[in-house]
Amino acid sequence: MADVQGIPDFDPSDMAYVYAQMADHIALRIAAGDLRPGSRLPGERALAEEYGVALGTVRRAVEELRDRGLVVTLPAKGTFVAVEDENESEPSGPV
Repeated sequence: MADVQGIPDFDPSDMAYVYAQMADHIALRIAAGDLRPGSRLPGERALAEEYGVALGTVRRAVEELRDRGLVVTLPAKGTFVAVEDENESEPSGPV
């Protein structure tokens, strides 16, 4: 995984849960604009391969991102970076 706009490579440590570190890394990518609002995240298998983790770890990381309000998952559609709606305080799904 290349260094994109100053985002460090994903390198999990033993001192924290890997899913939380993965969620933090994806959150950094969102903040840096590498993953834009409304864009679809890669599928679970692709993320697992990209980050070198198990599918369960990916699922837990995406759940963490949903809990933080950074992504929205639409069944049978995928997971999308949340879009701030100027009329609401809650992030919404893809445009």
